[in-house]
Amino acid sequence: MPHCVALAVLVAVMATAGCDESDSPSPTRSPQTDSAPRQRARKDNRPAGSGLVPARCPSSATNCRAATGSVVYVERVDPDGDGDLHAVILDASSLSAPGVTVLDVSRKLRPDRDPVVGDVVTGAGPVYRGSYGQRQIQVTVFRAVR
Repeated sequence: MPHCVALAVLVAVMATAGCDESDSPSPTRSPQTDSAPRQRARKDNRPAGSGLVPARCPSSATNCRAATGSVVYVERVDPDGDGDLHAVILDASSLSAPGVTVLDVSRKLRPDRDPVVGDVVTGAGPVYRGSYGQRQIQVTVFRAVR
């Protein structure tokens, strides 16, 4: 992956680095100051309202991870020319860097429309090292929604 992926990962890390529980609203806030409805996580871990069913690893897999999150960077043209797509997503599992995971999507799994920043995607597959030493998911299952 080119240096811009490393930059995107760095930006995403910096954006999430200051987030901790002290940033969350205090439970003593009055309803007048905290009037925005809160979205609750669904039991199946689908982002609320996305309609996306998260990818899962087979129970027998030993080197498999699954991730779902919002796209912060897409590499549509891979320098090695094999036609794959790389998507950097905000993801709590933090596989590639704090708060982010890289999904490596092969040409045969690449969707008709490449995901764009802000889309929600999910992928699962074995974990390997990328060209910059980062851990990434070589997806065997990949889905995206706008």
